[in-house]
Amino acid sequence: MAAAEQPQEVKSKVAKVDSEESWDLFTTQADDRGCPVFVHFGASWCVPSLAMNTCFEELANSHQDILFLLVDVDEAKGVASRMEVKAMPTFVLMKHGTVLSKMVGANPEEMRKMVQCYVQSICPATTSE
Repeated sequence: MAAAEQPQEVKSKVAKVDSEESWDLFTTQADDRGCPVFVHFGASWCVPSLAMNTCFEELANSHQDILFLLVDVDEAKGVASRMEVKAMPTFVLMKHGTVLSKMVGANPEEMRKMVQCYVQSICPATTSE
């Protein structure tokens, strides 16, 4: 019953990077727009990486102004090497090619905090007194 109520296909807000060329294209486009990039480095065989996909997708849906990328380290070895990824999952928040923060491990709460801290730093809270 519930399956019939679901939309046929939900378009992912997370872009998949499968080569150094696609990495360069995505990051260059983001830089041109002044858009931050949040990257999930993982692997199809890594259970903790797979477990983080849902949370990563949720963040992508709620932060339209950030480009969310998923990099399978086996498909894009050069990108993983260039970004010095040594363990999965690794999450990197960057802007204009500069790494702003990096987190290793499957911790949904810390991943949310990473994005929230960035968002709050560019959108300071307003106080009404």
